[in-house]
Amino acid sequence: MGLVLAALSATSSTLSDQWKEYFYCDALSADTICVKGIKKTSGFSSNHGNDNIITDGSIITVADGQCMIIVENGQVVDICAEPGEYKYDSKTAPSIFTGKLGDAVKNVFAQIGKRFQFGGQPAEDQRIYYFNTKEIPGLKYGTAAPVPFRVVDARANIDITIGVKCFGEYSIKVADPILFYTNVSGNIKDAYKVGQIEEMMRSELLTALQPAFSAISAKGIGYAEVPAHTYELTETLNEILSKKWKDLRGIEIVSFGMNSLKANEADEKRIQDLQVAATYTSTIHAAAGQTYAGIEAMQNAAKNDGGAALGFMNYNAAANASGFNPNALYAQAAAQQPAQPAAPAADAWTCPKCGKQSTGNFCPNCGTAKPADAKWICPKCGRENDANFCANCGTAKPE
Repeated sequence: MGLVLAALSATSSTLSDQWKEYFYCDALSADTICVKGIKKTSGFSSNHGNDNIITDGSIITVADGQCMIIVENGQVVDICAEPGEYKYDSKTAPSIFTGKLGDAVKNVFAQIGKRFQFGGQPAEDQRIYYFNTKEIPGLKYGTAAPVPFRVVDARANIDITIGVKCFGEYSIKVADPILFYTNVSGNIKDAYKVGQIEEMMRSELLTALQPAFSAISAKGIGYAEVPAHTYELTETLNEILSKKWKDLRGIEIVSFGMNSLKANEADEKRIQDLQVAATYTSTIHAAAGQTYAGIEAMQNAAKNDGGAALGFMNYNAAANASGFNPNALYAQAAAQQPAQPAAPAADAWTCPKCGKQSTGNFCPNCGTAKPADAKWICPKCGRENDANFCANCGTAKPE
């Protein structure tokens, strides 16, 4: 059995001369995954009393954003995802109009669809189902309990696991109606709604968040930055859920939105404390921290209820007891700075034999006499020159 694209007039008088049964689907609501096709019969139909038999010559319509499948005795025998009007012919092979669904659906049909055979027994039960292939938005999720998130900050030498809570919305689409019919919906009387599977998907999605967060954090993305990387998170979730959602049910996540992602206050303070502590491993930062603390302490001393003099007395006592001395830290930081090379002498020249710099008339290393045209080093910028002016800054050659 197969479908042949039919070029039919939209006028009812013309249609009445050409169709025996007419199958169609009204606009599918955003929360509907699939519905059973609506059947109208004409005076030419031989199946007035049986809704589950398709007469040869019947017309089947497919709208944009829909995919139609024909099921015989519970098994998919044809599929069409290209908009148009088609004429049903039981004597032809399945047509398989997959449209935008692609070759993957054809491969699934080849594996689990019914193979066409001539001379077989007529079907006792034939049904037509329409699937919504558009994006289905507005599915909500939220974590009741914190989800583990690994925080890695190489600059602060942090590698800890915290708990985060998040909520938001995501959207899905049916990428393979054959898989969804075979493994989820089966023969339905009227419609299959998103709500019938939403709770299970939400549970599986929240379970997949933990490994997805691990993959995100491994890329160096902090938990506070995750809402700005929802594309990477969507790709990761699809990869993790592919066996249950895509390969089993034919469902994919289209987009994943995050309205909030927050760690508890204790974890946030722990991260902040570790980051602040890491800055004090630098001597210059530690000195700056002590200076700031000292300024703040002096301001508080000036506001002392017992008078500024008493406040500064207490401040000095505390500073002496604690060894508070930012100047010593600044000196230590300066000592840790690499020594700057001394500027060359104005009359220095480079020995053409051994390359050592000299200031006298003979090289102290090999005894070579200073050549008349010896190169000289600019006292201003340090460039080596052999002309009367520095080629870098224009300084005149010293006498």
